[in-house]
Amino acid sequence: MFTIEHDYDATIVTLVDEGELPLKEDVIIHAFEDCITLTQYDARLKEDRVITLSIEQARDLGAALDLPEGVYRLAREEDEQTP
Repeated sequence: MFTIEHDYDATIVTLVDEGELPLKEDVIIHAFEDCITLTQYDARLKEDRVITLSIEQARDLGAALDLPEGVYRLAREEDEQTP
């Protein structure tokens, strides 16, 4: 299950684990104009853990989920345009 909320400066997606026990903590994704953060509570450390991805890293991650094993470089839109 997941939720989507639109804030004034970010889109917030919360991923809720509904799988087999033991369940993992919710993952909260904030999509800002210049980066994306992923936050998950770490019960062992009793604190939130945050990972920050650039927009390019997030784009590459999305593409990687649909590709077979290998090494890739995605072409940027401006690279694909011809003068």
